[in-house]
Amino acid sequence: MIEIRFHGRGGQGAVTAANILASAAFLEGKYVQAFPFFGVERRGAPVTAFTRIDEKPIRIKTQIYEPDIVVVLDPSLLDTVDVTAGLKDDGIVIVNTEKSKDEVLAKLKKKPAKLALVDATTIALDILGLPITNTAILGAVAKATGVVTLEHVQKAIQDVFSGALGEKNAKAAEEAFNKTVIYEL
Repeated sequence: MIEIRFHGRGGQGAVTAANILASAAFLEGKYVQAFPFFGVERRGAPVTAFTRIDEKPIRIKTQIYEPDIVVVLDPSLLDTVDVTAGLKDDGIVIVNTEKSKDEVLAKLKKKPAKLALVDATTIALDILGLPITNTAILGAVAKATGVVTLEHVQKAIQDVFSGALGEKNAKAAEEAFNKTVIYEL
């Protein structure tokens, strides 16, 4: 089983990203779960969302405390939230940021086995005209982890967002896929 924890802020689409990732894995014939955890429910508050992916039915129904993969939509969370809490020793951290590898690693409490960085905010602003990074970051997830293909991420995005909006979001995912930089640590 692969367990993925998303960290974002209310209004950034972390919950939608977790759901779209689960849909992409489902399209590949896998069993999935996706659900959010809300603390203070307001725009801008930290939000956590979870996705589980497995080849067999998933019977566990708890939050993810020991993730294989952590996805950070808002880099300012690195200053206030221990996003690597419980991260497995071979875990992967994917961060939306314009900062360098060393700058990001200095903010993480645990060094991941793999770090993937992408400036999803700039990609979202260029393609969508809004700083909503959820679909762009999924392209980085596909590239850095291989848990789903970019094609299935794009299909799942277009199942959620129809027409031109779906095409733009799928393009944002592809752009992030192409621009994600991966560091084996």
